[in-house]
Amino acid sequence: MRTKTILATLAVLLAACGGGSGDDDQRGGATSGPPPTSADISLLFMGNSHTSSNDLTGMVADMVRAGKPGQTVAAVEAPGWMFLEERVHDGPSLDLLRGQNWSFVILQAQKYSTSGQFVYSTDEAQELVRISRVQHAVPIMFPEWPRRDIDETQRIFDLHVSIAQSEPACVAPIPQAFDLALARDPTLTLHAADGNHSAPAGALLAALVLYATITGLSPLDLPALPQYSVSTSLQQTLRGIAAETVQTVPPRMWCPGDAF
Repeated sequence: MRTKTILATLAVLLAACGGGSGDDDQRGGATSGPPPTSADISLLFMGNSHTSSNDLTGMVADMVRAGKPGQTVAAVEAPGWMFLEERVHDGPSLDLLRGQNWSFVILQAQKYSTSGQFVYSTDEAQELVRISRVQHAVPIMFPEWPRRDIDETQRIFDLHVSIAQSEPACVAPIPQAFDLALARDPTLTLHAADGNHSAPAGALLAALVLYATITGLSPLDLPALPQYSVSTSLQQTLRGIAAETVQTVPPRMWCPGDAF
């Protein structure tokens, strides 16, 4: 995994904590709000610091509100930063998941080997997909973006597709969106200084892909979100990248039976 320990300040924590790889066994922590009880669209995020950084969950919720005017939207992050193999055994997380019927459950932090030399179980992720469906939710796999200057997009994405092929789930093509954006403009800052976490623009790009996965709507139709520290012009560029990515790699091809 990419994280090590909870550090004293948020800035240091975001530089050191991280994602879903598993060559080092590390984790952090986060807080969550109460589960929504009456929102038209309820989103439950289960992940680690990649989900928490730069208010990615808030970005997704704001986008869904903009794309679905007149509908209420609530987003909740499950407590703690955990791998999915830990999450499935965590009582508070399971209580939250089973506590209501969610619209969508977004699953991030599947362990994978950063070196490519190890294989980690996906059984736990498959179980979380099954539980999500019992709660009448559409499960969405959240593959992490590749680390900066590391060619690992296909390996990460294929791992999450393998989960969806065993237990149907949508798979958001977030790694491909990062690759496309950087191929078009290598000067973009999508990663934090550690080369692992997202910068604000990277979080927004991932959120755009998740928005398209959740709603089936084009990110091109979204307005700018001035509350986030990404310029209006860059937001427009990233909306185009996300729209092109989900056309090339449709995120719903592994959950064809779901009604949205």
